[in-house]
Amino acid sequence: MGQGFKSYKLYSLSTLALAGPVMISQLGHTLVHTADSIVVGHFAGTVPLAAVSLVHSVFMIVMVIGIGISYGLTPLIAQENGRKNYVECGVLLSNSLWINVLAGALLFCLVYFGSMAAVDHLDQDPDVVREAKPYLFILSLSMMPLMVFNAFKQFAEGLGFTKQAMRITIWGNVLNVLLAIVFVKGMFGLKPMGISGVGYATLIDRFLMAIVMGTYVFRSIDFKRYLQQFRLLYLDGARCLAILKIGAPVAMQYVFEVGAFAAAAVMAGTIGASEQAAHQVAITLAAMTYMMASGIAAAATIKTGNSFGQRNFPRLRRFAISSYHIVLVFMGITALLFALLSQYLPWIFTKDTLVIGIAAQLLVIAGLFQLFDGTQVVGLGILRGIGDVNIPTLITFVAYWVIGLPVAYGLGLALGFGVLGIWYGLTLGLLTSSVLLYLRYRKVSGKLAQAA
Repeated sequence: MGQGFKSYKLYSLSTLALAGPVMISQLGHTLVHTADSIVVGHFAGTVPLAAVSLVHSVFMIVMVIGIGISYGLTPLIAQENGRKNYVECGVLLSNSLWINVLAGALLFCLVYFGSMAAVDHLDQDPDVVREAKPYLFILSLSMMPLMVFNAFKQFAEGLGFTKQAMRITIWGNVLNVLLAIVFVKGMFGLKPMGISGVGYATLIDRFLMAIVMGTYVFRSIDFKRYLQQFRLLYLDGARCLAILKIGAPVAMQYVFEVGAFAAAAVMAGTIGASEQAAHQVAITLAAMTYMMASGIAAAATIKTGNSFGQRNFPRLRRFAISSYHIVLVFMGITALLFALLSQYLPWIFTKDTLVIGIAAQLLVIAGLFQLFDGTQVVGLGILRGIGDVNIPTLITFVAYWVIGLPVAYGLGLALGFGVLGIWYGLTLGLLTSSVLLYLRYRKVSGKLAQAA
């Protein structure tokens, strides 16, 4: 990363052109839950907002498993496209759809038979748990359409077509906000649904997004040559295994990171509802920037995967370094914004001054870990593009569960620093992950250059 930005200008611009729409569509995953938090915080109160925090902490683990599995398709599509093996792309989509549908059904069962019972045993406020359970069940129903949407989205993005998923995500989020307000407040003659209303809004939104994204892929002329051998009922064990060999470790990478933040939310909940609500406010804002950084990481996966398929390793390295440059600039700006606006941003979510005061302190810490969060997710994206997923999965486990969470527990609960101590531990986990993933990239890229 020692060379200047200038020598990588063309690669940076190319990566940005691809990353921009992906950043917005990736942000859409988080904006759904952000909208839920805003609507509930303003129209339902602090206890329901704490319930949203609890549900999102539990459900996000399930959701990122699904997202990770669906990501197994993208580098394979990028590599086959780089080899000009267009027919194979359609065959991979057939198998990915089957994997995603099955995964969606299994994840629903995981929530229904596992998470629904688990929330009763997390030492949370009983009022929060009572509000949380119906919302969690409704969200779990949305996993199937979300997985179908992701299958088509990752196929299109792997081929470099990113704008349509962005447009669908934008309109889907607009619809989600409007429906959430109508359902929560009980407008147009409907009975007020409270926190369950935002769940129904999300469910409807995701069903429509899946239908529209699938229709786009099958009807667009851009994909005709790729879908010549697509068969809805076609299932091949070798191809499914190839997708899962990437998708399953990616899912675990997300589980280790998001699971650590979910555990942090549970820790915050043992301190109090206000601390948990403040954690939800700060983590929602941090998640928005993280998902945008993951859009840069997705572009890095596509560019490095395409270069890897062509065996063009100097080009692969330039795209990798350009992605690091872009995320450093982007996350540096967001870190500055978090620090400068820490007293004002929480008002978007709640009017509770106690929650706002705690959240403002957390946002200062969030500004600190923005750079680490961005560089670690880009590191994962680059390594994913060249098919290196197993060692990075181990790195994320060590960073968050061996280092980050024990420090968070020690500082936050054992030593009495509260929710601030929990967030210091999370920051250390992100720093560890960022450094180790960059060192891994240097090692793997060096081996590829020697082999070439």
